Amino acid sequence: MFRRRPSLDGDELLARLGSLTSLARERAEFQRSQVELAIALQRGMLPADLPAAPGLRLAARYVPACYGLNVGGDWYDAFRLPDGRIGLSIGDVQGHNIEAAAFMGQVRVGLRALASVTSDPGDLLAVTNDLLMSLGTDLFATCTFMRLDPATGLLESARAGHIPCVWATADGRAGITEDEGGPPLGLQEGMRYPVYRYRVTIGGVFVLVTDGVVEGPSLDLDEGLDQTVRLAGVAAVAGLGAEALAGAVIKGAERVGHEDDAAVLVVRHDGATDHGR
Repeated sequence: MFRRRPSLDGDELLARLGSLTSLARERAEFQRSQVELAIALQRGMLPADLPAAPGLRLAARYVPACYGLNVGGDWYDAFRLPDGRIGLSIGDVQGHNIEAAAFMGQVRVGLRALASVTSDPGDLLAVTNDLLMSLGTDLFATCTFMRLDPATGLLESARAGHIPCVWATADGRAGITEDEGGPPLGLQEGMRYPVYRYRVTIGGVFVLVTDGVVEGPSLDLDEGLDQTVRLAGVAAVAGLGAEALAGAVIKGAERVGHEDDAAVLVVRHDGATDHGR
């Protein structure tokens, strides 16, 4: 024979249910506070404004993940280099927590600091990679760094495991950069990153994105990039400003159903500079 477990009376059952509900609420509130802290940390590390130059316009957008209580380590940045050129970076840290957001800050600040020593995109990524390796963390980051000359529209670019950029010209051409990148930052010492050169022509645009913009449950990477190419092409032909294009690209991320953060950085050539006439 087996012994029957004594049944719970109503008051005891309600007490246990109340205890479980309270515990679940505490866990949810703790997780939510962690996410809110990570988002605040991340937003606080993004640039408050972007540099300006005659004939060139920069615009950026960032939105957190659409689903769940995770936050990633996406970032964008643009800053003036010592020689007057402009440094542009965008990237994504592996992971979705406070550690990823903090590591994002280290990568972004590291790029800015080291760019005062060497702003060559390939050398800068190589030095930053070695710096991150010396930190001894298990995290890594994908990144694109570009050096833009406002006087000529010349863009020098190097990629560390990041998705390619999108370009478009005022005469209706548009596409994806087909440069060769290196591995993500923080995976292996002694890596090298090839540099490729492009030019932002009058009326043309370059669009830098993180994977949350172009990849998700609703669209694969190729479809997401094609969507961004179409948006950039229409914007260049129609003469839309950098702000409008950045807004359209981040709006298009909703179609992707992104489960990751999404960041966009747009470069647009509005007109000829004194050197370009």
